[in-house]
Amino acid sequence: MSESTVTAKGQTTMPAEIRALVDAKPGTRLVWSAMPDGTLIVRVKSKSILDMAGMLKPPKGKRIGIDEMNPWR
Repeated sequence: MSESTVTAKGQTTMPAEIRALVDAKPGTRLVWSAMPDGTLIVRVKSKSILDMAGMLKPPKGKRIGIDEMNPWR
């Protein structure tokens, strides 16, 4: 188990073994979640929505326009 202290400015240092475990570099973003029981979950934000570009292939078959999708036309 690793430990760190919060400074007067509300800052803390991630312990070296944790930084190595998650491959954290300067600029690595962290997401903090507080659970109702007081537990904190800190997760590394490693992906952007832009990283998902091109993951899905377009469906095969006939394409229709937005006007054709309108059920009240």
